[in-house]
Amino acid sequence: MKRAALTSRMIGLLLLATACPSAGLAQDTLQPYQLVRSLQLVQDRIAAGDHAAMPMQAKLLEMTDARLRAADAEDFKDPKNFRALLVYGMSGGNPVTVEAAVSRAASDPRNLAMAKGVIDYLNGRPGEAIEALRPINPMTLPGDLGAFLALVKGSLLATDQPAAALTLLDEAKLLSPGTLVEEAALRRSVGIAVTQGDAARFALASTQYVERYLYSPYASQFADSFVSGVIALHMSISQDKLADITSMMDPEREKVIYLRIARRAAIDGMSDLSAFASARAEQGRDGNTNQDDPRALLYSSLSTVTSDTIEDVRTKLGKIDRSKLSDGDRALLDAAQAIAGEVVAPPASLPVANPAPAPAVPSPEPEIAAASTTDAAGLPPVEGAVSEKPALAPLAAAPAAPNTSAPATDAATVLPASAPAVAASADTTDPTDAAMTKTRRQLDLIDQMLGAAPK
Repeated sequence: MKRAALTSRMIGLLLLATACPSAGLAQDTLQPYQLVRSLQLVQDRIAAGDHAAMPMQAKLLEMTDARLRAADAEDFKDPKNFRALLVYGMSGGNPVTVEAAVSRAASDPRNLAMAKGVIDYLNGRPGEAIEALRPINPMTLPGDLGAFLALVKGSLLATDQPAAALTLLDEAKLLSPGTLVEEAALRRSVGIAVTQGDAARFALASTQYVERYLYSPYASQFADSFVSGVIALHMSISQDKLADITSMMDPEREKVIYLRIARRAAIDGMSDLSAFASARAEQGRDGNTNQDDPRALLYSSLSTVTSDTIEDVRTKLGKIDRSKLSDGDRALLDAAQAIAGEVVAPPASLPVANPAPAPAVPSPEPEIAAASTTDAAGLPPVEGAVSEKPALAPLAAAPAAPNTSAPATDAATVLPASAPAVAASADTTDPTDAAMTKTRRQLDLIDQMLGAAPK
């Protein structure tokens, strides 16, 4: 309550200043550190879900930028103003303003080295930024500056040193709980935990984020990382844990999350996860089911599109209202219906086998025709479509090394490493295997067509 009252008083002061006939009054009467502190308070409210404060953030950034451009060496003799300059830069400020203000500031070499690292970071020079900031320990700095610096260093090291990055993000959360810094640190921790294959950390960071920042304007980025993490770590995260995390969401967000997981899982061939997520999406909450939601119907159908209940699936697909689907999902519906049709279609006639004499050396098998540039349905790959499969850890096993003594196989066919070795003879071809291979190609086509998440 005390913090909220302070925020309201400071925002009220700024509103009075901006409403005054003198446009420069706020900049003339407030020190840079006061403006930056007000900016932080507004950003913390936004992170907590107060979207109405976003126009004030834009105004505060404008006012702070003008004040810092006008600041002189005398202003920066106050350490609070110099720290505020760096925090402003790391809060989304103008890098040109930061660089110009630093050039006018007379500060000690350690502060100037830190400023150089921040400027390099803002200007997209991560290598130089890492080198400049490497010797600086955020835990030895004043809390507001240390928290932002830990966040920046953690972000810079996320790719090359993920373990160190997670430690720095933990420090950022420790130094600045309940703030935009913590929101960003949790959000980034989720993604790094996925790349590390750390299911426990992924679940913990996701739980904390949903508890505290579900209504942040940046929550959509968390949702992207969360869905990708569930897919990538599906063998390590129980369905009960997943349900615990989503139960803290409001019903609509929970439904959308499960819809996205169901679609990704269906495309990647994770039938159990897809069926679970589809069922949860349809189930709804508080007696309000989503069984009439065309997306829930579509994604639940995908998880059983090659099952023994295919006729039921075809009937279910036929009842879906296409007009309520996005363009991407209409393409998915078309592909799913095509797959269902292929599954129930009678297999093509097999060629009559010509048995060879037992002692004779078998003649070479005819080479299988090279893969066409179009798929089984005659559709070319969709140019520019982005697969939703996470690039960090392939889920499918890599195909075995080619056997030079066996005839070439269709390049579009990918077999799991656990598949038994079978002679590549025409008269041993199983019609069911052929149908499933064709189905897998259709699913690959679906993956190409679906780059965007359901709206």
